[in-house]
Amino acid sequence: MPILSDMIDLFSPLELGPYALPNRIFMAPLTRCRARPDGVPVPMMATYYQQRATAGLILSEATCIAPEAVGYPNVPGLWSDAQVTGWRPVTDAVHAAGGRIFAQLWHVGRVSHPCYQPNGALPVAPSAIACPGKTHTPSGDQPRPVPRALETDEVPAIIEQYRRAAANALSAGFDGVELHGANGYLPDQFLRSATNQRTDRYGGSIENRARFHLDATRALIAVCGAERVGVKLSPSGVFNGMSDADPIATFSYVIRELNKLGIAFLHVTEAMESDIKHGATNFPVATFRPLFDRVLITNAGFSFEKAQRYLSEGAADAVAFGVLFIANPDLPRRFREDAPLNQPDPTTFYSSGAHGYIDYPALSSNP
Repeated sequence: MPILSDMIDLFSPLELGPYALPNRIFMAPLTRCRARPDGVPVPMMATYYQQRATAGLILSEATCIAPEAVGYPNVPGLWSDAQVTGWRPVTDAVHAAGGRIFAQLWHVGRVSHPCYQPNGALPVAPSAIACPGKTHTPSGDQPRPVPRALETDEVPAIIEQYRRAAANALSAGFDGVELHGANGYLPDQFLRSATNQRTDRYGGSIENRARFHLDATRALIAVCGAERVGVKLSPSGVFNGMSDADPIATFSYVIRELNKLGIAFLHVTEAMESDIKHGATNFPVATFRPLFDRVLITNAGFSFEKAQRYLSEGAADAVAFGVLFIANPDLPRRFREDAPLNQPDPTTFYSSGAHGYIDYPALSSNP
């Protein structure tokens, strides 16, 4: 377990797998909807990520592992040769600026809509339970349909999609991968009791419900090595209609099993105010600290002061910042110099074009 004390802060170096990170200020995965409709990254994305390369580690925006994994417009993928080619200038730009970047691998499961699925098919899920809310589609917001429950013999093919996407990530120049196992997407849907009513080897007991999550992680490890694999979890999350009968038991089990696999890091989100308003119970990351021996990352609207406190208390080893990194490409420098922060423009978070994407100013080179 990383050794922490009052001397550890956001600017302390950190060993993560084979990488010597210069700080513990990570860039959280941030969907920005700037890729081409076919999931190919555009040149502007190289500028965006390079601007933020002073992060200790960049976790890429969620990146789909297959056409069936898509549930939002203009999000990137890692299933085709064209997507791999499109990502290469992004990773090259980050590395040229001295940064490191992991690809977050994504399958949205029931959160999708037939308009995003090949041949207009129903999205897939562990069980035929609709996700509440609506999906943004080219024809406006549409209710999410009841998904099709996966057959038992279909599940290994999705695990293979994760494996292939991890191989593509390495080919594209990423330094590693993170399994998006949080926020109500497919691995989370398998894990939690509210969305998994299966009676086969992927349902019922906690051990069975965790099987998909762990099999996907093993597939990533087989390609990248455990030292280049991380997993994101959201024990407190209620986004996308998620809940569990016994979240402490469920997530404690899966974290212990992930620890046995020797992955480089665990990324645990806490509940935000919006989650609490929708009925979430916050399980602080410190709840799970004793269960995981390597790097533990947390996020969820952290301020500089709160992040420093978590690190000094040993609750986490690094903190991932989202909205602050959108508006402040040089966030580590601003934190170090106690400089004013740019204010984000939420109207541009998921829009198109450069405005609100690559035009947030950095500090002057001569402070």
